Amino acid sequence: MLIAFNKPYGVLCQFTDRSVPPRPTLAGFGLPPDVYAAGRLDHDSEGLLLLTDDGGLAHRLTDPRHKQPKTYWVQVEGQPDDAQLQALRDGVELNDGLTRPARVERLDTPTLWPRDPPVRYRKTVPDAWLALTISEGRNRQVRRMTAAVGLPTLRLVRVAIGAHRIDGLAPGEWREV
Repeated sequence: MLIAFNKPYGVLCQFTDRSVPPRPTLAGFGLPPDVYAAGRLDHDSEGLLLLTDDGGLAHRLTDPRHKQPKTYWVQVEGQPDDAQLQALRDGVELNDGLTRPARVERLDTPTLWPRDPPVRYRKTVPDAWLALTISEGRNRQVRRMTAAVGLPTLRLVRVAIGAHRIDGLAPGEWREV
């Protein structure tokens, strides 16, 4: 079984949380029993999360050797110039090494659900949207890549993993694929 889930902002990619007070988890969304997340999204990221009860499938979806492309819509602070976009395309040097090259392009402001809490709006600081596709999955990689080229991430929404897309799912909704 493979489930596509639109993970809301602020939800952990696990079914339990031992912190006090407990934070929202996947347990609150009526997902089928015995599935687990194939990969992760940080609690402050939103969008497509795949869940499965098949360990082999989870491995194929998440192991970097399989190079599953993951596409994100990224709201960044600032207006990206050609050099910043090229740096992302070439690969960015992070503290854990050079990233693989990314596919990146400017994106018109997408039609998305409202985020709670909303992204802080600053009248004097412009922002922009990028469509960014990577084929590896380091910890907070997209946020670290955009920051390294001078474009801090304000909002991060994963819209696709391989051929699987979030299309038609509101935050907290899921479907079997």
